[in-house]
Amino acid sequence: MSRLLLLLLVQMEAGAQPRPPPFSQRFWINPEFWQRPAGPIFLLLGGESGMAPGVLSRGHVAELARAHGALLAALEHRFYGGSRGPGGDPDLRFLSSQQALADLAAFRLHVTSAWGLSPNHTWVCFGGSYAGALAAWARLKFPHLVSAAVASSAPVRAQVDFAGYNRVVSAALSSPTVGGSPECLGAVAAAFAALDRRLRGRRLAGVAWDFSCCRTPREPGDRELLAENVADVFAGAVQYNGHRPGDSVATLCRAMTDGRRGSPSRRAAVQALRRPTAGASSRLWLYQTCTEFGFFPSCRDAACPFSRFQTLRAQLSLCADVFGIAPARVRAAVAFTNAFYGAAHPGTGRVLFVNGALDPWRVLSVGGGPSGVLIAGASHCADMAPPRPGDPPALRAARQAWLWR
Repeated sequence: MSRLLLLLLVQMEAGAQPRPPPFSQRFWINPEFWQRPAGPIFLLLGGESGMAPGVLSRGHVAELARAHGALLAALEHRFYGGSRGPGGDPDLRFLSSQQALADLAAFRLHVTSAWGLSPNHTWVCFGGSYAGALAAWARLKFPHLVSAAVASSAPVRAQVDFAGYNRVVSAALSSPTVGGSPECLGAVAAAFAALDRRLRGRRLAGVAWDFSCCRTPREPGDRELLAENVADVFAGAVQYNGHRPGDSVATLCRAMTDGRRGSPSRRAAVQALRRPTAGASSRLWLYQTCTEFGFFPSCRDAACPFSRFQTLRAQLSLCADVFGIAPARVRAAVAFTNAFYGAAHPGTGRVLFVNGALDPWRVLSVGGGPSGVLIAGASHCADMAPPRPGDPPALRAARQAWLWR
């Protein structure tokens, strides 16, 4: 038993922590490709959103399982999706990456027993984004349970002020290789400069009308949140670049440079209103950023094309307003996370860190060296998605190479 799992159990038995309420955790098993009984187990980890029943039937992990005769399993992260308690409202004290890793260890024991596996069976963890970090940390903390891991777009280094995110976004919006251009970046910067002027002025009712706000953003916090939400639309186009319907750098830049669609600020408003609303997972993920990771993308340097209302102070204030977590506690939590997991130097072997050159999250991952792969033209977690006709050549080549790695 690992020291982490043992510590959690001892603390609970000693009364150092309240006993967590029971909850149902969803998982899926796909034995279609398994070469019984010795074939490896490929475990796909869930992250900051729910998992779908078909998660093991498509995508690169399924292709790898087919090539290597693996039993496929997927484990949804506690409290996200359908993995909640009887009342449906989870106790956030028990929402953390450490608890998620303990869940993984318990799940491995369950599958080993249910499927008659050897205690020394080969297990490989896969994950993308936060789940990619979990995959790497599972190998770090449970090396006797996890033989290897593939961490796609994994931000293993926690950071309070993630200004580097917007620098990558800015570079992508101006890059012709992915459908951007200097004109596009200029139009985006002009749109947000105009938005800032309006937010500092007195005609806030017009802003509320343009962006379909539920009320006029008169308070500073409302203006900051509006600016951040609009910036998320543009950042998301870069981060996912074509892996969400109608959401790509090329599509965004065509709209932002089309003079027939009105002023740059008008074009930005239209793009913002086309974005689907966020799900219930947002509050849970906000809690984890406040208590473990930070990841707040401020717009404080000249390279950032977005609103100057997008400040670190404004984003930290959400932690205080929603959960009563002061900025000093956020900074202390981030420092602990980096000390506990090793930040950008996790100190473990047999972990492959895969990043896309277009992905802003690569700034907080592991790049270079024998354990890091950077794919030209690829976006966030693109290597895990099913192949598409528009995939960059480097991504197609990487997927093919990993089938036999």
